[in-house]
Amino acid sequence: MTDNNGHNSPRRVERRTADRFPIEREVRYKQMEGRSVTSTGAGKTVDMSSCGILFTMDVPVHVGKRVEISVNWPAQLNNSCPIKLVALGRVVRCEGGKAALVIEKYEFRTQGTRKFQDPVAATAAAGGK
Repeated sequence: MTDNNGHNSPRRVERRTADRFPIEREVRYKQMEGRSVTSTGAGKTVDMSSCGILFTMDVPVHVGKRVEISVNWPAQLNNSCPIKLVALGRVVRCEGGKAALVIEKYEFRTQGTRKFQDPVAATAAAGGK
């Protein structure tokens, strides 16, 4: 291919079918092998669309592998209940500490507002009952 100046230059073919939006949100992800989790990590979204997510990663994922990603969503259900986007997809590209995920399926889930409490500690706090 040639650019506007007549020079040969490699061009990346745009394959995206949906507009991407620059949304930075915290994410957690799990790399999957079948139903088993092979690694977990955290990062931030770089941009998102209805078909994919580009995110930073602290633990590498591998092209072709399935990843479940959980994104803290900026909106709340009924203006009071925090929600998260949970998506499952395949990694199509990894470079520069970022991974691109093509979404295969997704759902919104409510986030628990209470923190996990150790049952032994809860019993002790209740006076051993």
